[in-house]
Amino acid sequence: MKKPSIKTLKELKNSSYESQTIKDELCKNLSILLKSGKSSFTGIHGYESTVIPDLERAILSKHNINFLGLRGQAKTRLARKMIDLLDEWIPFIKGSEINDDPLSPISNYGKKIVEEKGDSTEIDWLHNTERFYEKLATPDVTVSDLIGDIDPIKAASLKLSYADERVIHFGMIPRANRSIFVINELPDLQARIQVALFSILEEKEIQIRGFKLRIPLDLQFIFTANPEDYTNRGSIVTPLKDRIGSQIITHYPLTTEISKKITDQESNFVDDNIYVPEIAKDLVEEINFAARKSDYVDYKSGVSARMSITAFENLVSTTKRRMLINGEDNSSVRLSDFSGIIPSINGKIELVYEGEEQGADQISYDLINEGVKSIFVKYFPEIKKLQKEEEISPYDEITEWFIMSNKDIFIGDEFTNSEYEKILNSIKPLNTLIDKYCKNESKKDLLFIKEILLWGLSAFKKLDKNRMLDGLEFKDSLGTYFNDINK
Repeated sequence: MKKPSIKTLKELKNSSYESQTIKDELCKNLSILLKSGKSSFTGIHGYESTVIPDLERAILSKHNINFLGLRGQAKTRLARKMIDLLDEWIPFIKGSEINDDPLSPISNYGKKIVEEKGDSTEIDWLHNTERFYEKLATPDVTVSDLIGDIDPIKAASLKLSYADERVIHFGMIPRANRSIFVINELPDLQARIQVALFSILEEKEIQIRGFKLRIPLDLQFIFTANPEDYTNRGSIVTPLKDRIGSQIITHYPLTTEISKKITDQESNFVDDNIYVPEIAKDLVEEINFAARKSDYVDYKSGVSARMSITAFENLVSTTKRRMLINGEDNSSVRLSDFSGIIPSINGKIELVYEGEEQGADQISYDLINEGVKSIFVKYFPEIKKLQKEEEISPYDEITEWFIMSNKDIFIGDEFTNSEYEKILNSIKPLNTLIDKYCKNESKKDLLFIKEILLWGLSAFKKLDKNRMLDGLEFKDSLGTYFNDINK
């Protein structure tokens, strides 16, 4: 819809426009969507039955909202999506600092201009994309930043009292009038600053340097916060909590399928010359889930969904780098390429003391192994920790091949496509298991699955896997043991 052509108050009065608060506006537009059966928050996956119904109820109740959850749980994204529930255009008095409604001005400027010019008052139009304000709460945020401050020069030059609205230099909140205002990480906001929000939320008053000024600001407040026991940097003061209508608990994706949808949607890296097996995408998500369960990762800090996104981008980049080095036109993601995602994991996890002792790289590598184990048991029979001596294992043929051939299998990080295929196809017993358990899988994925077999057997202590500077080495674990004894 184009910007409306109405330019004066008279034209606006003669139109069908009616003043409404932003909360009424959100409620009205959400009601229309729900009646029509359309989704209100498209692009948000995993919250269809949990968070979104709570959010819709809060909007219908015309509440200010607090999203409580760990990092990477789409709290800010949910807030930004609320823009879609606003009317596309709203009128305001031209020149007004606080977007005065022409039919109901609240500022001294707005009231004065309407009084002087009447129906000739010029109006302009504000697009819904301009009605979203966001502030990250940090300890250095001041009352003047959010609410405003007295301008002594203006007071002196206009010979006005400090109690007069005209001497105020408005902060972010008054300037966001008739808009959505988001304060991220609310507990980090100093208690005295949180207190300054009380009167705005409830009494529609602003207080600057002890001077009280009634300006009925029209705002939809949205706050985001991590659980208090995690942040340890502050808390939400109780009276402010009392003034927030709904507190909505967010969560991480409950399944890897949902996680995959988010990663596919958010990752920026697409290359038609690089094939990514579906099992590789599953593994990226399993690593994220493993991190959230790990005893070495601080569960209070959470593991952001961004880890899967950046890990996937690094995975594809690792493949692309190898492809460029080898001068190949196309390639497929390999399991050995997952060593390239370690920097992405390192930057996204907070380790407990025991994890820090082992080092971030080692923990990241262990998480990849845990992810491989999760994928392994989805495709192949479980490997028991305790096995009777006479019991036949489906993996005996593979382990015997390593023993009998006395070969160490090396998969280089920069192997060409043909070298990679040749080395994996040389281990003939792998084909037997794949033919039995993976007959429905795409032929393009089989080499990756062969790597999964090798990694899985090493993760379950059936084979030895060693990380070299330029690749991975697989060997018989018992042979290694006896060799060590002979030394």
